[in-house]
This record gives sequence, structure tokens and C-alpha cells, in this order.
Amino acid sequence: MDTRLESLGLYLPEKTVTTKEVIGMLPMVPPFDLSQITGIKRRHVCGEQENTLTLALAAARDCLENSSYTADDLECVISCSISRNIDQKYYFEPAMSLWIKNELGASKALHFDLSNACAGMLTGIYVLDGLIKSGVVRNGMVVSGEKNYPASETAVKEIDSIFHEQFASLTVGDAATAVILDASPQGKEKLELIEMMTCAEPAHLCLGMPSTENTGIALYTKNIKLHDSGNLKIWPHMAKRIFAQAQTTLSKEGFDYVIPHQIGLRFTQKSIAIAKEILGNDLPKTLHSLEDCANTSSTSHFVVLYQALQQGTVGEGSKLLLVPAASGIVTGCISITLGDLKVSS
Repeated sequence: MDTRLESLGLYLPEKTVTTKEVIGMLPMVPPFDLSQITGIKRRHVCGEQENTLTLALAAARDCLENSSYTADDLECVISCSISRNIDQKYYFEPAMSLWIKNELGASKALHFDLSNACAGMLTGIYVLDGLIKSGVVRNGMVVSGEKNYPASETAVKEIDSIFHEQFASLTVGDAATAVILDASPQGKEKLELIEMMTCAEPAHLCLGMPSTENTGIALYTKNIKLHDSGNLKIWPHMAKRIFAQAQTTLSKEGFDYVIPHQIGLRFTQKSIAIAKEILGNDLPKTLHSLEDCANTSSTSHFVVLYQALQQGTVGEGSKLLLVPAASGIVTGCISITLGDLKVSS
């Protein structure tokens, strides 16, 4: 049995903040152009009444609008967000997935939360794919609402040097995405080569936690060490093993595009160069949403995919390789061959 991406949903807050505006809030002026390095010109930011739950529900409802299923048809709801903010409070309980399924009216659905940093949604798909193939459920939704910008608000108060560990926090934005998976009726549209791996040794290089100086949430990243070439070699070596086990190669798979995690253009360029050297092939063109959406953590791959569908860059029959890059370090890959997916204009 193959599974497929049956439908896709997206929500981006109306408000935007430019990188120039973010940099202008710092008490110091960086000696470089952050927009040029990252490719990020602006990011979407939640309004006063928006939070993790409202974001997730908006994306979930858009996903259902684009689906042949109703909320009552859903047999599983998995929430994969890092942020868990509702009414200025951070909730561990009840599960975010319970809030979501109740608001949607998915009363029969199995539900649970799954958090795996910026690889959350891809990990949720990895798990739901297994649940469908094992017969536990016939379909399900993976959803994430990410309110990331508060980390930027903390960072601009505390950064006093370009080497400060919160500098990466200036590149995040808010977004929500949702996907519905089910069994592929014909096998042409399908998910393949689904694999995830965590290398725990560098886990301390990127940590989200309450600020040590203020009341806000903070993201502490040792960028130079995290993006060291040794860490960037983890994915291509893993990919090489995955392709070998499937008795295929990167070139044989014929991917149209790669969708990397949306960290920044310079990071992607360095990663692609290392992967080319190890895999012995040129990689397909990469797709990005960095310019207008920034790094939206666990939702980033599906923000890119949704917008590529809107723009007509990809469509029915397109074959994509999704590559996570998350603190942990988490890496892996998911191959998606698209069906006739509808998206809102």
C-alpha cells in the first residue's frame, strides 16, 4: 500500500515585518546585510488575537476546504507545533491536538501531539504513514501552527553582538500548515523513501527555552558549530544509505525539486555543495519561500509547497524531495509525487 498527500492547507497572518525593521530594533548595527545572507526580506507575524491554536485551525480548515474529506471523516489528528501559546499562556496540557479536533468537529479522531523541533510536521507524516499502512487508521491530518516571532522580540532586547546565540531568532516568522494523508488509490501519487534520523551529540547547539534574562521565549543557537561542514555531511550520507537500500540513486529518482528547511540561502548553498560532493550528482533545483515568509520552523516545507502550487511551479505528477534540518540534529527525507492538489488562490 502507498500513501499520498490528499490535501494541503496554509494560513499566513496578514501582518508582516521586514528584516530591515527587525534589525532596526537592535541596540547595535550588524556589519553585514542579513537580508542578503538569508534571502529573507519580510516575515508574517501574528496579530494580537492570533495564537498557536487559531493559526492551526485556520490551516486545518483550509486543508479541509481542499479535501474530499469532512472533519467528521478524519480518523487521526496529529499536532506537531513547537509553539503552544493560547491567550498568553503556554500549554502542555491539554494536548493541542485535542483543542484542534474538538474545534474542527473531528469527534471520532485519534489524537496526539508530536514535537520534533523544526522537523515536527515531517515526523508527523512519518508516523501517520505508518499508522495508515498498518491499518490503524485510514486517513489523518498532520497540522502545525507556529507562533515563532516572540523569539525575535526577545532577541532584539538581548542581542549585543553579532556572535550572540540569539541571532538566528531574527530570521523566524509565523505560519500554519496542515496536510491530510490517506491510501493512494492508484499509486501514481504517493509518498516514498520516508526516513528520519536524530543525531543527539550536537543537540545542545540549538535550544529553545525561556530567556535567561527576560520573561520571553528564546532560541539559543551556536550557528558556527551547528552549520559546520561535519554536521552538514550527515544528511547526504544518510540519503546515500536510503537510496542504496531502496536500490536506487538520486539521479534515477528524477526529482523535479528539492524543498530544504527554510533556514537561509547561504546555509542551503553550502549544504547543496556538500551533498553534491558526497552523492556524486547535481541536486535538483531548490524551492524557497524565504523572501516573504522567513523560517517558519515545522511548517516551512509545506509553506513552500503550497505557494509553489499557487504559482504553478509544481503540479500533478511533480516529484519532490523534502529534506528536514532540525535541532537534535534531525535529518531525513520524504519523496512526494503529487496528485491533483487544490489550493486556495
